[in-house]
Amino acid sequence: VQLQASGGGLVPPGGSLRLSCAASGKIFSVNFMGWYRQAPGKQRELVARIHSGGTTHYADSVKGRFTVSRDNAKNTVYLQMNSLKPEDTAVYYCNLAIDILRTKYDYWGQGTEITVLQ
Repeated sequence: VQLQASGGGLVPPGGSLRLSCAASGKIFSVNFMGWYRQAPGKQRELVARIHSGGTTHYADSVKGRFTVSRDNAKNTVYLQMNSLKPEDTAVYYCNLAIDILRTKYDYWGQGTEITVLQ
């Protein structure tokens, strides 16, 4: 499984960005796709994820500002980020998580950097 992310860059506070991540390879149809981020000196944290059935989870810090969505036919997940804040600055990683017979498999994209200017 390969994950190819796109989007990211520099944005002023209050701005918007959209990330995309396309998965390719042998993909189990039931899965979570989503985004994690890691800021300098901090641990990687969940930003948002969406199940193939549509259930979503968001970090409290992004609720109301970010929206995760997916196109199952294209195995692609999106993250629409609005009202960006400097504390959203981080490297964002696309993730595909599969649970097969109670064994979890995680696949990661290459990371894309987002900088919200002070």
